[in-house]
Amino acid sequence: MKFSQRLHEKVNEIWKKTHQHPFVDGLGKGDLPIESFIRYMKQDYVFLIEYSKLFAFGAVKARDLDTMAAFAKLLHETMHGEMELHRMYVARFGITHQQLEETKPTPINLAYTRYMLNVAQNGSLEELISALLPCMWSYWEISKMLADKYPEASEHPMYGDWIKMYTSDEFGSLAIWLIGLLDQLAEGKSERELTMLEEHFLTTSRFEYMFWDMVYEGVDWPV
Repeated sequence: MKFSQRLHEKVNEIWKKTHQHPFVDGLGKGDLPIESFIRYMKQDYVFLIEYSKLFAFGAVKARDLDTMAAFAKLLHETMHGEMELHRMYVARFGITHQQLEETKPTPINLAYTRYMLNVAQNGSLEELISALLPCMWSYWEISKMLADKYPEASEHPMYGDWIKMYTSDEFGSLAIWLIGLLDQLAEGKSERELTMLEEHFLTTSRFEYMFWDMVYEGVDWPV
């Protein structure tokens, strides 16, 4: 069994709940409250600012030029693909780029990104990938699931562009590359090392669920 298959099985219950979350389902059905979507776009934008830094760390920790180049591509696609989608969306609601970038992260958003950045700064390349992978991998799975479950979802006037972004071959190929690289790096590792990678993957998978729940419920600082 590949290490990625082991990880997928380990987080199956967490991801199942994530895929069934009312925010996620609302994206597919097209009935997600706009207020929740705006909250998501703003929080996910400031999340992506920090997430992009992980790919820069990946380039630093890479052991060959091809891997460096691939992480550089991930950094570019995140900053000029995903983040541009967010800028486009919030412009529809009269939110400026400056207002978007001045969004304050919620406690969950802050904890999630700081956890990954800590792993990136202090851990190995395989640790970094195991921490950042649940976000990309689960988004790819979620978008494909929604497109299959709701065939008209990609044509929705509000949420269709989100579905198209994350079901795209470009996004999928980047997720597949990361999965394959982690499998390659996990080869020959001791069970102790694999368990540590598994813990990172589990932790950020839990954060992914909490992020969806946070933007749906409007959870923020208590005071």
